[in-house]
Amino acid sequence: MKFGIVLLPGSNCDHDAFHVASAVVGAETEMLWHKDRELKGADCVIVPGGFAYGDYLRAGALAKFAPIMDSIREHAANGGLVLGICNGFQVLTEVGLLPGALMRNQHLRFICRDVHLRVETNATPFTSAMAEGQVMKIPIAHGEGNFFADDRTLDELEANGQVVFRYSDPKGNITAEANPNGAARNIAGVCNRERNVLGMMPHPERCSEAVLGNADGFGVFKSIVSAFAAAK
Repeated sequence: MKFGIVLLPGSNCDHDAFHVASAVVGAETEMLWHKDRELKGADCVIVPGGFAYGDYLRAGALAKFAPIMDSIREHAANGGLVLGICNGFQVLTEVGLLPGALMRNQHLRFICRDVHLRVETNATPFTSAMAEGQVMKIPIAHGEGNFFADDRTLDELEANGQVVFRYSDPKGNITAEANPNGAARNIAGVCNRERNVLGMMPHPERCSEAVLGNADGFGVFKSIVSAFAAAK
């Protein structure tokens, strides 16, 4: 399979994602410039973390006007895989590929540290190689990671199994203390109804190699490759 890594002005995790997809996963990988209108055959498009267009207006708000976003919308509509990480998650909510919004962290401070996530469902291409209830340690680095949606939307996400990750303690308990940013219902990642688009605030690409002391995040990339192979 082939990965495409979107490079927006202000992206700063693009090379991390490129490294994991190409060197760790061993897949064909290509950078996709924000002014491109072709995805160059990418099967999975990754919108990486950073500060797209400086986040001057609102995180991800300007990125939705990038020419490549039309192609990403079409790719998703045709069943192609799209993964948004951190700022990429913010972008995907802005372009309408995912529900909800990411607001300022509850305490109004930027956070950069490890957190624990509980896998809520493995019925997605992004978690297919994981176990439901599995707990991962993943780093976060964001100032606007507070996931918000109205109660009706949240209930629909729960009912449809679209909540993919929640912040938890190391034992998998969902507690207020484990919630780093005030996200509604401890939500750290959601997918669309069709389950081919995922947004998550934590950074799996920053913990996908044992040499870094933690390879928990590799489960996301392993899942993508396994699910893609199984679908062929």
